[in-house]
Amino acid sequence: MYEEKVTLCGASAYEQKYYFNEDFRALPDSVKDELHIMCVLYTEEIGGVLTLEFDEEGRLEFRVESLEADAMFDEIGSVLRIKQLRRDKEELLESLELYYRVFFLGEDVEEEE
Repeated sequence: MYEEKVTLCGASAYEQKYYFNEDFRALPDSVKDELHIMCVLYTEEIGGVLTLEFDEEGRLEFRVESLEADAMFDEIGSVLRIKQLRRDKEELLESLELYYRVFFLGEDVEEEE
């Protein structure tokens, strides 16, 4: 169904906008709200543009971009913040990956006991 990366959501410090892919509108509002807050807080703190994308295998990746002329972008802070988000939001991120693999990639995923 999907053979390339698919963007889940993102935020831009430059345009002060948040984007959510409507293909994921079936997600609970609480999950959508948490993604919104996470992305916007990241761009407010670090700067640049943050997007959360699923790769071809269903793994959720954090993609960060910044303008070359952006002296305020905190590159080191970006790496540290993403590590912290992966740790603090591990359950949410794993659930999103499972959701994507089942409903978008059509995988038959059996729950491990």
